[in-house]
Amino acid sequence: MDSAVAATAPEAGPGPAWQSKCPWGAPNTTSISCSLADVMSEQLAKELQLEEENAAFPEVVAVAEGPFITGENIDTSSDLMLAQMLQMEFDREYDAQLRREEKKINGDSKVSISFENYRKVHPYDSDSSEDEVDWQDTRHDPYRADKPTTTPRRGFIGKGKDITTKHDEVVCGRKNTARMENFAPEFQVGDGIGMDLKLSNQVFNALKQHAYSEERRSARLHEKKEHSTAEKAVDPKTRLLLYKMVNSGMLETITGCISTGKESVVFHAYGGKSATEDKVIPPECAIKVFKTTLNEFKNRDKYIKDDYRFKDRFSKLNPRKIIRMWAEKEMHNLTRMQNAGIPCPQVVILKKHVLVMSFIGKDQIPAPKLKDVTLSSEDMKKAYYQTLNMMQQLYKECNLVHADLSEYNMLWHDGKVWLIDVSQSVEPTHPHGLEFLFRDCRNVAQFFQKGGVAEALNERELFNAVSGLNITADNEVDFQAEIEALEKMNEDHVQNHGKKLATFSSDGDPPIYDE
Repeated sequence: MDSAVAATAPEAGPGPAWQSKCPWGAPNTTSISCSLADVMSEQLAKELQLEEENAAFPEVVAVAEGPFITGENIDTSSDLMLAQMLQMEFDREYDAQLRREEKKINGDSKVSISFENYRKVHPYDSDSSEDEVDWQDTRHDPYRADKPTTTPRRGFIGKGKDITTKHDEVVCGRKNTARMENFAPEFQVGDGIGMDLKLSNQVFNALKQHAYSEERRSARLHEKKEHSTAEKAVDPKTRLLLYKMVNSGMLETITGCISTGKESVVFHAYGGKSATEDKVIPPECAIKVFKTTLNEFKNRDKYIKDDYRFKDRFSKLNPRKIIRMWAEKEMHNLTRMQNAGIPCPQVVILKKHVLVMSFIGKDQIPAPKLKDVTLSSEDMKKAYYQTLNMMQQLYKECNLVHADLSEYNMLWHDGKVWLIDVSQSVEPTHPHGLEFLFRDCRNVAQFFQKGGVAEALNERELFNAVSGLNITADNEVDFQAEIEALEKMNEDHVQNHGKKLATFSSDGDPPIYDE
């Protein structure tokens, strides 16, 4: 019996075990025998560990296909490798927890928060590469606005209860959100499309108007910065004019700013060589750059609009032309004064709103103003009589009134007084010429009287001495009233006959007209 079983047993070996037994019977478990050396083998332990990991963490098997975590080169004896594996698992759990928190907090809200900046992107975690998409290789760009569906020509979509017209609140809101991308790039609109934002027509129109206003304001600020001169600085156009003067050899070099005022900035420069032999450029020059903004000196038009030399060219609507005419006016006035022998800067050249003159001073040090210099009683008396003589010359020979004469616009150099800043000077026949002269006389008289000059005349006596008029008034109010009457007569004559007065009579009679 035993031999029969032993003879039939090898025949059942090649087939499966379940074919030789009843299918409802107990499974025949065969134990695989192994030696003690196999049990103590480290390679076998690694294989068993991998099988357990594959059964417990199937995701890790799919991920661990890089050069660091594989079945062939994994080395659990390395502390670094074990630390990397543990850190990778920790990062996975941490990122999953953040995603759950995001989903719980955001819900169905249109505005969502993201913990993307707090996620742990492990260098060996290949799942992060699945989330990262190379948008250059895709046809759909999530950062590009989805064009809203256009309504057909009939103006509605759907039928019955599902009809949607072009005036639908949701459709119009999404269209307005998409239109926000047409605003200027400086106007930040955010990701309204990604949030499914719906803007009403009223809100969209308000945002559109605000965007246009901001764009125009930015353009105005940029234009003001590019086309205006600030204190101790010049705009690009003025800088280009100065560069051309230096490159042409007219100026050797521009050293720096020496004075700033309400209407101009003055720079010091060393003179070069002139292109023509008849014009000699002084060794040191003063460059007067008239400010191209009217903010600090808004009332300059009253000095020029009634001057017959510039009246036809005056345009209040073009301030840049006014500035050029202002510089030209100073050049003509300085030329008159220079021809009469009055100490003043010598004009070198005029380029638009940049006037180059001779420098009153020495070695880059400008001559001090009369208000800043301390003079002896003899020098002060000398300066007074020289100023009185210059005012008479300016009025009679140059036919000009300084209109801003004071100790601030007179320099003391080489033992004599020099007049500067004559851009606002007008002729005596100007509608306000005599008023300007009386104001100059008041400033000069007060300064020299305070300076201790006993011979100094008061403003009314100085006015009569300079103008040659004989206005006899007991007080200043009546004196100014007679001045205004003379100016009114001159203005009426100009309006009726279109001719200026040659001069005012010196005996107090009505003015004599030059027919």
